[in-house]
Amino acid sequence: MRRAILERLGRGPQPVGRLAEGLPVSRPAVSQHLKVLKEAGLVQDEAEGTRRIYRIDPAGLGEIRRWLDQFWDDALAAFAAEADRRDETTGKEDDA
Repeated sequence: MRRAILERLGRGPQPVGRLAEGLPVSRPAVSQHLKVLKEAGLVQDEAEGTRRIYRIDPAGLGEIRRWLDQFWDDALAAFAAEADRRDETTGKEDDA
């Protein structure tokens, strides 16, 4: 559910009511999910009249991106090491 909310916020800032449209949970449930996302630093909210407008917090997503990148970097390093190991065992040289 939180992923769906983040995807909707990726299209632009929205109030809770619009975010809840078409979701299989109630508006109060969406508010609870937004509270968790806000506490995690993934969304920000701002008062606009009597309603709150939610938007993605780029700083929070940047932190997640950096965290995920470490796994990608580790996976690429492991792949390169395995490729080098296989080249060594088969006697092939690197074409680069």
